[in-house]
Amino acid sequence: MPDRIVIRLAADTSADVLTLSELRRMSALEIRPGSSDDAGFQERFAAWHERESGWRLTWLAEASGQAVGMMNLAVFERMPRPGSDPGRWGYLANAYVLPGYRNRGVGTRLIEAVLAHADARGFARVVLSPSPRSVAFYRRAGFGPAETLLLRSRPPG
Repeated sequence: MPDRIVIRLAADTSADVLTLSELRRMSALEIRPGSSDDAGFQERFAAWHERESGWRLTWLAEASGQAVGMMNLAVFERMPRPGSDPGRWGYLANAYVLPGYRNRGVGTRLIEAVLAHADARGFARVVLSPSPRSVAFYRRAGFGPAETLLLRSRPPG
């Protein structure tokens, strides 16, 4: 019987922060094998999460109570101006699904939850910086080239 996948907003509990840090560690290992030899990572992650939690939301995907994926949305509030709601926009980041749960709809369910949140709150846009491997996934979710944005990359060196 296939696992029932539950998508939920991560809480600011020590258990969820630990879960998110472990998913982040697994994600990093896929990109850079051997990168998990970092004794202070959990503490640095917890401190980062505490600083970011006021404006970053993270969704967890769980199968049988075990975390199998995550995706987060950094929320940017525009500066107020007279006469209208300035609105907000989001930066989608840190998407990760365990290899055994890929191509089973987990990523799709995560992105649907993130975008439903953004749509319900009238976000002007949601942007992201995809890896080459994830471009097709995000295109299927409705993302396209950002022709109205400008980008400044960090100078070399």
